[in-house]
Amino acid sequence: MWNSYRIFETDQFKKDMVRFNRGGRKDISKKIIDQVYPHLKVRPHFGPNIKKLRDFEPQTWRYRIGSWRFFYEIDEQAHIVFMTAAAHRSRAY
Repeated sequence: MWNSYRIFETDQFKKDMVRFNRGGRKDISKKIIDQVYPHLKVRPHFGPNIKKLRDFEPQTWRYRIGSWRFFYEIDEQAHIVFMTAAAHRSRAY
């Protein structure tokens, strides 16, 4: 039995995070590492800031921090959370 999920950041997610950091949003990166990743490692499907998106293939979830959206997919068999993209809500959907 698996105890936790592993987190993998895709190239697109890393590019998005570099953009955040250049824009003076280092607080977002800190929140992701300190709050989001620990939560996703234990319960990637449920939480007050988590929502499963409808009509997305492959199945995609989003984690919300204020006006920012972080998108991820879950590989259930390998127990990996793939962070796929990050964006401001005005450009996220």
